[in-house]
Amino acid sequence: MQFVIIARDGTDDGALERRMAARDTHLQNIETYKEHMITAAATLNDAGEMNGSVVIVDFPSRVELDAWLQDEPYVKQGVWVDINVQPCKVAPSLMK
Repeated sequence: MQFVIIARDGTDDGALERRMAARDTHLQNIETYKEHMITAAATLNDAGEMNGSVVIVDFPSRVELDAWLQDEPYVKQGVWVDINVQPCKVAPSLMK
């Protein structure tokens, strides 16, 4: 089942520093779960700084997706503070 995740970072003064401190571990985690990843991008503020993420994934169920989220460094290290998950369907012509 495909899901779109829109995750917003905190807005406090240390938010960007937390993201950057967790970034390498986050990217390693994405690599570990690569078979479930369809696409992902960081969202940017007006200054061009990362302030959130959009991730489209394919997991067998919401239970497996939630298990991944619990292990996701951006969740565990308090980077993503507002996470919205919606089922979605990527157009077949856009799938690799």
